[in-house]
Amino acid sequence: MSRVVYRSTFGGPEVLDVREIPDPHAGPGEIRIAVGAIGLNPMDWQIAASVRHAAMFGITGPSGFGCDLAGVVDEVGHGVAGFAEGDRVYGGVLVGAAADHVVLRVPLAPPNLLVSIPDGIDDATAAALPTPGLTALAAIEAIRLGPADVALIGGAAGGVGVLAVQLARLAGAKVIGTGALGTFDFLRQIGAVPITYGPTLPRRLRETDTGGITAAIDLHGSDTAEAALALGVPASRIATVASERRLPGVHATGAFAADPASLGRMTEAIRRGEVTVPIAARFPLSEIREAVTLQSAGHVHGKIIVMV
Repeated sequence: MSRVVYRSTFGGPEVLDVREIPDPHAGPGEIRIAVGAIGLNPMDWQIAASVRHAAMFGITGPSGFGCDLAGVVDEVGHGVAGFAEGDRVYGGVLVGAAADHVVLRVPLAPPNLLVSIPDGIDDATAAALPTPGLTALAAIEAIRLGPADVALIGGAAGGVGVLAVQLARLAGAKVIGTGALGTFDFLRQIGAVPITYGPTLPRRLRETDTGGITAAIDLHGSDTAEAALALGVPASRIATVASERRLPGVHATGAFAADPASLGRMTEAIRRGEVTVPIAARFPLSEIREAVTLQSAGHVHGKIIVMV
């Protein structure tokens, strides 16, 4: 038997059940992945909780759960090219990652994706990367950060933020990251100058000695983007992620806008020790509700990983 996380109705963590089903197997044109780790993202519990959010991804009824995973291909169906048994892979499987085994048709239909895990990257780290990594890469690319920039990053201590801060630093930019007071030591460790968020952010930024803000990434809402605009940052040098408010000229971006191949840049930086992936907590699959409860509460420094 194989376990799978199933959502029978919309709601909070209480609607997620771990069920046992007969082992799925790869048929012609399919591969099976033995899942090793699952990386949780806000979109996972938002899809589970909200009919509106789910509909944005074409989901209207009961479904599986989770997107980002890492594991090993353990079955390859007839006619499949590009995958072999024993391949270590990571990527995204929309509302289907939280399971012992995942069967996928090849070639994969977007938004699903799989890429090889490089040597030296473990399953937990790989599972933490797909959605946050692609989102951070898309935002950095949208505003084209360089050594002359001072970048303001809103939500810098979250799963995407920790990667965006480090990628911005790799690009040579100085980074100011917003967060709660309790995140300040953490933000300093990853290379950001910390500052609290709130309505007085523009005034407080003017009073800092970090130099003028030249670019901004807002990873939660639009407050950081609006603060950057108030400071005179051109809209073309500002990117928002997960904002329901459209600001004229500001880049609205996300994981969908990044080339999946660019994840290779991220894993290479990790292997060289230039980027770290903080993991805030690990849970077994049997404690999926507890993991989602912690994730959805916010204020987690880094990623929550479910180990299978």
